[in-house]
Amino acid sequence: MDTKATAQKILDESMVGTMATVQGGKPFTRYMTFFNDGFTLYTATSKQTDKVDELEANPHTHILIGYEGEGFGDDYLEIMGTAEVTDDEGLIDKVWNDAMESYFEGPDDPNLVILKVQPDAMRVMNKKGQPPQDVSF
Repeated sequence: MDTKATAQKILDESMVGTMATVQGGKPFTRYMTFFNDGFTLYTATSKQTDKVDELEANPHTHILIGYEGEGFGDDYLEIMGTAEVTDDEGLIDKVWNDAMESYFEGPDDPNLVILKVQPDAMRVMNKKGQPPQDVSF
């Protein structure tokens, strides 16, 4: 399987990853649930969170996704991306699922926003001990 196909497979099969933002020149990382359309990632959050403020000040983010916890040889993605905060109804409808009801009143909740992450660079990491492999997209 080529690197691009490996990356797409990881995105299609993985939902939980870490997302880093920068505040005051220091990194902050949190676990997020991601959805993808090709190589574009989406995640829902409240507009009243620190990460939204941080991304509006500095839209660059770093995401790790795909690690299954099996140890050496587990491949995962390292994604450097640019995030956009949006309340686009079409994206909210695309991403909305019942698990979000614990956090939001529904897809019309005024605090619900989507973080849309366009990858600037992506690498497949730790694939059977191989060096990082850049993904062309």
